[in-house]
Amino acid sequence: MRVAMNNTPGRRRDTVIFDLGGVLIDWDPRYLYRRLFNGDEAAVEHFLANVCTGEWNRQQDAGRPFAEAEAEAAGRHPDKLELIQAWARNFHEMIPSAIDGTVAILDELRRRRVPLYALTNWSAETFAIQPSRFEFLAWFDGIVVSGQEKLIKPDARIFQVLLDRYGIDPARAVFIDDVAANAAAGAALGIHPIHFTGPDQLRRELEVLSLL
Repeated sequence: MRVAMNNTPGRRRDTVIFDLGGVLIDWDPRYLYRRLFNGDEAAVEHFLANVCTGEWNRQQDAGRPFAEAEAEAAGRHPDKLELIQAWARNFHEMIPSAIDGTVAILDELRRRRVPLYALTNWSAETFAIQPSRFEFLAWFDGIVVSGQEKLIKPDARIFQVLLDRYGIDPARAVFIDDVAANAAAGAALGIHPIHFTGPDQLRRELEVLSLL
Protein backbone atom coordinates (compact mmCIF):
# COMPACT_ATOMS: atom_id res chain seq x y z
CA MET A 1 0.00 0.00 0.00
CA ARG A 2 1.31 3.40 -0.97
CA VAL A 3 0.27 6.41 1.06
CA ALA A 4 -1.03 9.37 -0.90
CA MET A 5 1.29 12.34 -0.90
CA ASN A 6 0.33 15.43 1.05
CA ASN A 7 2.76 18.00 -0.29
CA THR A 8 1.05 21.38 -0.58
CA PRO A 9 2.45 23.31 -3.59
CA GLY A 10 4.80 26.09 -2.57
CA ARG A 11 5.16 24.85 0.99
CA ARG A 12 8.70 23.90 1.99
CA ARG A 13 9.12 20.68 3.94
CA ASP A 14 12.26 21.16 6.03
CA THR A 15 11.87 18.90 9.09
CA VAL A 16 12.17 15.10 9.01
CA ILE A 17 10.68 12.63 11.50
CA PHE A 18 11.90 9.03 11.41
CA ASP A 19 10.44 5.83 12.72
CA LEU A 20 13.23 3.65 14.13
CA GLY A 21 12.52 -0.10 13.97
CA GLY A 22 12.32 -1.23 10.36
CA VAL A 23 13.61 2.11 9.06
CA LEU A 24 16.92 2.81 10.84
CA ILE A 25 17.24 -0.30 13.00
CA ASP A 26 16.82 -3.87 11.76
CA TRP A 27 14.37 -5.43 14.25
CA ASP A 28 12.80 -8.87 13.97
CA PRO A 29 12.09 -11.37 16.80
CA ARG A 30 12.85 -14.18 14.37
CA TYR A 31 16.56 -13.47 14.72
CA LEU A 32 16.33 -14.60 18.34
CA TYR A 33 13.77 -17.37 18.07
CA ARG A 34 15.42 -19.08 15.13
CA ARG A 35 18.33 -19.73 17.46
CA LEU A 36 16.10 -20.82 20.34
CA PHE A 37 14.13 -23.20 18.08
CA ASN A 38 17.28 -24.49 16.38
CA GLY A 39 16.28 -23.14 13.00
CA ASP A 40 12.83 -24.74 12.99
CA GLU A 41 10.95 -22.06 11.01
CA ALA A 42 7.54 -23.65 11.57
CA ALA A 43 8.06 -23.66 15.35
CA VAL A 44 9.22 -20.04 15.27
CA GLU A 45 6.17 -18.91 13.33
CA HIS A 46 3.82 -20.90 15.56
CA PHE A 47 5.32 -19.32 18.68
CA LEU A 48 5.07 -15.79 17.27
CA ALA A 49 1.52 -16.37 16.07
CA ASN A 50 0.23 -17.94 19.28
CA VAL A 51 2.41 -17.06 22.28
CA CYS A 52 4.41 -13.84 21.92
CA THR A 53 2.20 -12.37 19.23
CA GLY A 54 2.37 -9.03 17.51
CA GLU A 55 -0.50 -7.75 19.64
CA TRP A 56 1.20 -9.03 22.81
CA ASN A 57 4.30 -7.05 21.86
CA ARG A 58 2.26 -3.94 21.04
CA GLN A 59 1.07 -3.86 24.63
CA GLN A 60 4.66 -3.41 25.80
CA ASP A 61 5.15 -0.74 23.13
CA ALA A 62 2.09 0.93 24.66
CA GLY A 63 3.62 0.91 28.14
CA ARG A 64 2.84 -2.47 29.72
CA PRO A 65 5.79 -3.69 31.87
CA PHE A 66 7.48 -6.88 30.73
CA ALA A 67 6.92 -8.51 34.13
CA GLU A 68 3.17 -8.18 33.59
CA ALA A 69 3.44 -9.26 29.96
CA GLU A 70 5.45 -12.36 30.83
CA ALA A 71 2.98 -13.36 33.53
CA GLU A 72 0.08 -12.97 31.11
CA ALA A 73 1.71 -15.04 28.37
CA ALA A 74 2.92 -17.70 30.81
CA GLY A 75 -0.61 -17.98 32.15
CA ARG A 76 -1.70 -19.00 28.66
CA HIS A 77 1.37 -21.11 27.93
CA PRO A 78 3.07 -22.17 31.18
CA ASP A 79 5.30 -24.63 29.33
CA LYS A 80 6.80 -21.74 27.34
CA LEU A 81 7.94 -19.59 30.29
CA GLU A 82 11.65 -19.53 29.42
CA LEU A 83 10.93 -18.75 25.79
CA ILE A 84 8.60 -15.93 26.81
CA GLN A 85 11.16 -14.46 29.20
CA ALA A 86 13.81 -14.65 26.48
CA TRP A 87 12.05 -11.83 24.61
CA ALA A 88 13.15 -9.13 27.04
CA ARG A 89 16.28 -10.87 28.34
CA ASN A 90 17.73 -11.43 24.88
CA PHE A 91 16.15 -8.49 23.10
CA HIS A 92 19.51 -7.40 21.69
CA GLU A 93 19.49 -10.49 19.45
CA MET A 94 16.36 -9.19 17.73
CA ILE A 95 18.23 -6.08 16.57
CA PRO A 96 21.56 -7.26 15.17
CA SER A 97 22.40 -4.07 13.29
CA ALA A 98 21.37 -0.73 11.92
CA ILE A 99 20.04 -0.35 8.38
CA ASP A 100 23.16 1.27 7.00
CA GLY A 101 21.63 2.83 3.90
CA THR A 102 19.09 4.73 5.97
CA VAL A 103 21.68 5.78 8.54
CA ALA A 104 23.71 7.26 5.67
CA ILE A 105 20.66 9.29 4.63
CA LEU A 106 20.14 10.43 8.23
CA ASP A 107 23.77 11.55 8.33
CA GLU A 108 23.39 13.52 5.10
CA LEU A 109 20.33 15.29 6.49
CA ARG A 110 22.21 16.03 9.71
CA ARG A 111 25.11 17.54 7.76
CA ARG A 112 22.61 19.72 5.93
CA ARG A 113 21.35 20.87 9.35
CA VAL A 114 17.85 19.54 8.74
CA PRO A 115 15.91 19.33 12.04
CA LEU A 116 15.59 15.62 12.86
CA TYR A 117 13.17 13.82 15.17
CA ALA A 118 12.15 10.24 15.87
CA LEU A 119 8.76 8.77 16.73
CA THR A 120 8.92 5.10 17.60
CA ASN A 121 6.69 2.32 18.88
CA TRP A 122 9.06 0.72 21.38
CA SER A 123 8.92 -0.56 24.94
CA ALA A 124 10.45 1.91 27.37
CA GLU A 125 12.33 -0.98 29.02
CA THR A 126 14.00 -2.33 25.90
CA PHE A 127 14.58 1.09 24.35
CA ALA A 128 16.62 2.31 27.32
CA ILE A 129 19.84 0.60 26.20
CA GLN A 130 19.58 1.45 22.51
CA PRO A 131 21.32 4.87 22.65
CA SER A 132 24.45 3.11 23.87
CA ARG A 133 24.28 0.69 20.92
CA PHE A 134 23.40 3.12 18.14
CA GLU A 135 25.28 6.39 18.32
CA PHE A 136 23.14 7.96 15.59
CA LEU A 137 20.27 8.20 18.08
CA ALA A 138 22.15 11.18 19.51
CA TRP A 139 21.77 12.98 16.18
CA PHE A 140 18.07 13.59 16.77
CA ASP A 141 16.78 16.85 18.18
CA GLY A 142 14.14 14.84 20.02
CA ILE A 143 12.79 11.30 20.30
CA VAL A 144 9.31 10.26 21.41
CA VAL A 145 9.03 6.63 22.57
CA SER A 146 5.57 5.09 22.76
CA GLY A 147 6.33 3.01 25.84
CA GLN A 148 7.30 6.14 27.76
CA GLU A 149 4.19 8.06 26.66
CA LYS A 150 1.79 5.09 26.96
CA LEU A 151 0.47 6.00 23.53
CA ILE A 152 1.18 4.13 20.34
CA LYS A 153 1.11 4.82 16.62
CA PRO A 154 -1.15 5.17 14.69
CA ASP A 155 -2.97 7.00 17.51
CA ALA A 156 -2.96 10.67 16.54
CA ARG A 157 -2.26 11.65 20.15
CA ILE A 158 1.33 10.41 20.08
CA PHE A 159 2.00 12.46 16.95
CA GLN A 160 0.58 15.45 18.79
CA VAL A 161 2.93 14.80 21.71
CA LEU A 162 5.88 15.08 19.33
CA LEU A 163 4.55 18.16 17.57
CA ASP A 164 3.73 20.00 20.80
CA ARG A 165 6.85 19.01 22.73
CA TYR A 166 9.27 20.18 20.04
CA GLY A 167 7.23 22.93 18.41
CA ILE A 168 7.08 21.18 15.03
CA ASP A 169 4.88 22.66 12.33
CA PRO A 170 3.21 19.64 10.65
CA ALA A 171 2.94 21.59 7.39
CA ARG A 172 6.75 21.71 7.26
CA ALA A 173 7.40 18.12 8.36
CA VAL A 174 8.01 14.77 6.65
CA PHE A 175 7.33 11.47 8.46
CA ILE A 176 8.98 8.19 7.43
CA ASP A 177 7.55 4.86 8.64
CA ASP A 178 7.68 1.29 7.35
CA VAL A 179 4.05 0.73 8.42
CA ALA A 180 1.65 2.30 5.94
CA ALA A 181 -1.07 2.92 8.56
CA ASN A 182 1.38 4.90 10.68
CA ALA A 183 2.48 7.02 7.73
CA ALA A 184 -1.18 7.65 6.93
CA ALA A 185 -1.86 8.73 10.51
CA GLY A 186 0.81 11.40 10.18
CA ALA A 187 -0.68 12.51 6.87
CA ALA A 188 -4.04 13.04 8.58
CA LEU A 189 -2.34 15.71 10.72
CA GLY A 190 -0.84 17.48 7.72
CA ILE A 191 2.57 15.79 7.80
CA HIS A 192 3.98 14.66 4.45
CA PRO A 193 4.06 10.82 4.61
CA ILE A 194 6.71 8.48 3.25
CA HIS A 195 5.91 4.78 3.51
CA PHE A 196 9.43 3.35 3.78
CA THR A 197 10.27 0.29 1.70
CA GLY A 198 14.04 0.70 1.49
CA PRO A 199 16.89 3.24 1.56
CA ASP A 200 16.97 3.74 -2.21
CA GLN A 201 13.25 4.52 -2.36
CA LEU A 202 13.59 6.86 0.62
CA ARG A 203 16.46 8.73 -1.02
CA ARG A 204 14.43 9.26 -4.19
CA GLU A 205 11.45 10.62 -2.28
CA LEU A 206 13.60 12.96 -0.21
CA GLU A 207 15.29 14.21 -3.37
CA VAL A 208 11.87 15.06 -4.82
CA LEU A 209 11.27 17.15 -1.70
CA SER A 210 14.68 18.84 -2.15
CA LEU A 211 15.83 17.56 1.23
CA LEU A 212 18.76 15.68 -0.34
